[in-house]
Amino acid sequence: MLDKRKMGYQPIPLPDRQNLTEVESRAGGQAFHDRMATRHTVRDFSDQPVPRDVIETAIATAGLAPSGANHQPWHFVAISDPAIKAQIRQAAEEEEQRFYDGGGGDEWIAALEPIGTGVSKPHLEDAPWLVVIFAQRYGLTDDGARYKNYYVPESTGIATGFLIAALHHAGLYCLTHTPNPMRFLTQICGRPDHEKPLMILAVGHAAQDATIPAAANVKKPLDQILSFNPKPNPQGT
Repeated sequence: MLDKRKMGYQPIPLPDRQNLTEVESRAGGQAFHDRMATRHTVRDFSDQPVPRDVIETAIATAGLAPSGANHQPWHFVAISDPAIKAQIRQAAEEEEQRFYDGGGGDEWIAALEPIGTGVSKPHLEDAPWLVVIFAQRYGLTDDGARYKNYYVPESTGIATGFLIAALHHAGLYCLTHTPNPMRFLTQICGRPDHEKPLMILAVGHAAQDATIPAAANVKKPLDQILSFNPKPNPQGT
């Protein structure tokens, strides 16, 4: 909880200052790129346990992400209880059944064919951990008063990226799962109504026979995702 009324602007010296040479900067950036290039989404998890403190550290890393007005409008629910995971799987598969029965539309369902997804979601039980990510529409002060959060989807998205990277650096695999609608997660996870569930991450070690779809290795080249010093569009469109 946060009480902005008790806070004012107070500048402090920049902590943890980095001062790398160009060589060190290139090496560090390339090393991180090469490490993240080994990240793959899997649906096949082993039963090898993952210690709770590893999950805690990864989520603590997610909590370091920047956010609108530094309100940190997110909450993470970590679940290892088999009964709760089974509950989530059942509810998620009910939503998936409606999606694949036509609710998702032909174009969307066709787009998923190269990924190999379907109604059955065994990973929601097989993975040792599920992390459910919630975005807080508004915050509450220590005395229960509401305050507005800003850039909630953007902030929570950045934190989720931090989390996925942290899990990968811990040697774990994860799967992003977004059943639609997700209202059932609010109830199962016991979260308040002002928190919106955004995603389930299934987290664990990959099974020995784990596979990935070949299409998942097709990434856009750099010249399609990067522009330097673009020329303005005179029409503004």
